[in-house]
Amino acid sequence: MLLTLLIIVIITALIFEYINGFHDTANAIATVVSTKVLSPRNAILFAAVLNFVGALSGTHVAKTIGSGMVQTSVVTQGVILAALIGAIVWNLITWYFGIPSSSSHALVGGLVGATIAKAGVSAVKGGEVFFKVIVPMFVSPLLGFSFGFLIMLSLLWMFKRSKPDRVNSLFKRMQLLSSAFMAFSHGSNDAQKTMGVVTLALLSNGIIKTMDVPLWVMISCATFMFLGTAAGGWRIIHTMGSRVIKLRPIHGFAAETAAAGVIVSSSALGIPISTTHVISTSIMGVGSTIRFSAVKWGVVGTILKAWLLTIPVCMGLSAIVYHALKYWAP
Repeated sequence: MLLTLLIIVIITALIFEYINGFHDTANAIATVVSTKVLSPRNAILFAAVLNFVGALSGTHVAKTIGSGMVQTSVVTQGVILAALIGAIVWNLITWYFGIPSSSSHALVGGLVGATIAKAGVSAVKGGEVFFKVIVPMFVSPLLGFSFGFLIMLSLLWMFKRSKPDRVNSLFKRMQLLSSAFMAFSHGSNDAQKTMGVVTLALLSNGIIKTMDVPLWVMISCATFMFLGTAAGGWRIIHTMGSRVIKLRPIHGFAAETAAAGVIVSSSALGIPISTTHVISTSIMGVGSTIRFSAVKWGVVGTILKAWLLTIPVCMGLSAIVYHALKYWAP
C-alpha cells in the first residue's frame, strides 16, 4: 500500500510539473512571441530545451522546498498528495481564465496547508516560510520592476540617437539571448520545486535517508517541464505578451534580462520565488519608461489579485483535500 501510494504521489508530482510547464510557458516566451522575434512554435521549442537545461543546473531550491518549509518528520504521502492536488486545481483554474498566477506559491501554499491539516501550525517552520517565501514574494517583484525600469532607461539613453529601424534590428537578435536566459532561469527555479516535493516523498517513505535529490528525479522533473512547456499555454501568453503592454524587441530584451537576473540569483540562494511575478513586474517596469499610462493597470490589478490569493487559497484547497483523503492516504 505504501509503495502504491508513493508511486501515485510521484505521478501526481510529474503531472504538476507538466502543468507548471504549460502554465508558465508565458514566463519564458511571451515577450519574444509578442515582439515577433520568434514564431510561437519555434519560441516554445526554444524555451522547452532551455527550461530542461536550467532544471538540471542545481538543487538549492529543491532542498528549500523539501526540508525548509515544514517539519519533515510529520510529512506523509497523504500530505504531499493533498498539497499537489490543491496546487494543480489552482493552476488549472488560473490557466483557464488566462491569469498568470504563481505555480511556486501554489505548491508552497499547498504544502503548508496540508501540513497544518495533518499536524497543526507548529509543524510549519514559520521563520523559514517568512524569510524564504513571504519576504521574497514582495521583494522579488519590486526588484523585477526596478531592474526592468532601470535597464530600459539605460538602453533608451544609449540608443537615443540611433535610428528606430537599426535599434529594432539589433534587439531582435539580442532578444534571442535574453529569452534564452529567461527560459534557463525559469527551469533553474520552477522545476526544482517539484524535485523537492518528490525527494521529500522518497524521504518520508524511507527510500532515501537525506534530502539529496536523486539524479533520476532531476531528469524526470526536467523532462516533464520540457513536455509541458512544449505544449504551450496560449491564454497566459496572450495576457503577458500583449494585454499588459505593447512590446518591441528592445522592451522584451530589457524585461527578460531584468527578470532572469533576479530569478537566477534567487535559485543560487535556494529561494523559491515566483517567476511569473518577476517577469510580470519587469514588463511593467519597462512599460513605465514609455509612459505610466502605457501599462494596462486593469489587467495588472487582476494579476495582483491572483498573486495575493494563491497561497491562502491553495492552503485551503490542500487542507480540504487532505481531510477528504486522510483515511485512504493518511
